[in-house]
Amino acid sequence: MMQVPALLLVFLAPVTQVSSNTEGEKMSITKATGSGSSVEIICDLITQTLKYIHWYKYQEGTAPQRLLYYDISYSRVRLESGVSEGKYKVYKEKSYTFAISNLQESDSGMYYCAAWENAGWKKIFGKATELIVAPPDRDLDIDMSPKPTMFLPSITEIKHDNTGTYLCLLENFFPHVIKVYWRQKGGNRVLPSQEGNTLKTADTYMKFSWLTVSGNSMGKEHMCIVKHEKNKRGTNQEVLFPPVNEGIDSTVEDLSLLGSKNNFVTTTKPPNDGLKDKKKQVPVGNSTKACLKDENNTLQLQLMNTSAYYTYLLLLIKSTVYFVIITSCMFRTGLWGNQKSS
Repeated sequence: MMQVPALLLVFLAPVTQVSSNTEGEKMSITKATGSGSSVEIICDLITQTLKYIHWYKYQEGTAPQRLLYYDISYSRVRLESGVSEGKYKVYKEKSYTFAISNLQESDSGMYYCAAWENAGWKKIFGKATELIVAPPDRDLDIDMSPKPTMFLPSITEIKHDNTGTYLCLLENFFPHVIKVYWRQKGGNRVLPSQEGNTLKTADTYMKFSWLTVSGNSMGKEHMCIVKHEKNKRGTNQEVLFPPVNEGIDSTVEDLSLLGSKNNFVTTTKPPNDGLKDKKKQVPVGNSTKACLKDENNTLQLQLMNTSAYYTYLLLLIKSTVYFVIITSCMFRTGLWGNQKSS
């Protein structure tokens, strides 16, 4: 079983299993409001044998709503009752494209196309694209890509369990839609990993993902691959982790200086904007010892700040609960005293 430091349990408790590769998927589009703003969403269904394409909108807490269907034979759009004329259009370029104009915050939601199979007994759906229409005061020109921090396995885990757990922390990104998965460097297979829920922090988001390796895999480099709309040049980030066994024997003494609670080594080196490759890689230094010397203070400060924030939040919730209990007891005592006196 994977061992996780108690300091991080507040983040890692709500876990889900990562099971699929989503490289070809355009997950989200972020736009600003305004009379001149618009967005285009591509239908990824194969349309050679289809007669009609249906477009749906889904918002959390409501049932999916069909907005229109497109008659391919006559290139004609037929709107659902109550849908405004001129708001939506469909046209053909390389693929069938759904366009929304005059964007408002109420246009935010999941959009996807659908069609009936030839037999007419089953409807197939395309991949959903989430549209986020930001409020007017939101600056969409600043860097809102995920900022990675890397945590390496602890000596205790490696020596005791003969496994190593990489942890990838992603912070300060917007919008919330993000995909994280892991691969061995040079490999194509997506590895089973785990992740926490996407958490909102002020007006941005953060997320954890972690991978546990064992056996021969401990001698291999691994990559945490991050897919997000705001990645530079629209390509995936590849956060490169060194082999688990690299530099372990030479860093036992240095690791002991961190104390028993700080079981992870980290580097906060951001993605290299000058990379010529299509995909960004964020490498850890060749030596874990060197990484420790350079980032020891950064690690302690970051863990202290993060821990303090959630400790404060927990204490605030507890104090609120105690206040409610004490107020209730005082009210009941006063009521019981009044009943006895009467």
